[in-house]
Amino acid sequence: MSQNTFKKKIKKGSSSKGSGKNIFSLIEEKLNVTGILGEGVPVHFAPPFFYAAMLALIYIWSNHRAENMIRKIEITQQEVEDIRADVTTLEAEYMLSSKQSEVAKKIAPLGIVEINEPPMKIKMKK
Repeated sequence: MSQNTFKKKIKKGSSSKGSGKNIFSLIEEKLNVTGILGEGVPVHFAPPFFYAAMLALIYIWSNHRAENMIRKIEITQQEVEDIRADVTTLEAEYMLSSKQSEVAKKIAPLGIVEINEPPMKIKMKK
């Protein structure tokens, strides 16, 4: 039977992926992140940060949507005012054209004249 043996330990300086330089290590070197955050990035701050970022995005989206809605309401109110003015003008014209004197002027070319005498009541004997 064979004996148990220990695996060879990997040296800390060597890496399995070539030179060991990736984008995060380059950013860490250029921005001196270790001086600000210490050794490594504190992962326990990520959920509150993402929560605050999500709330900020929701706030921005809500504000944008509210402003668009206000613009649409103002445009609609202006259209309603224009239509109301048109309706008022049309009602005034209709009221003027439905007067008896205006109707008489319009039907005069057809040969229909207005009666100046009141109607007579006919009584029948039984």
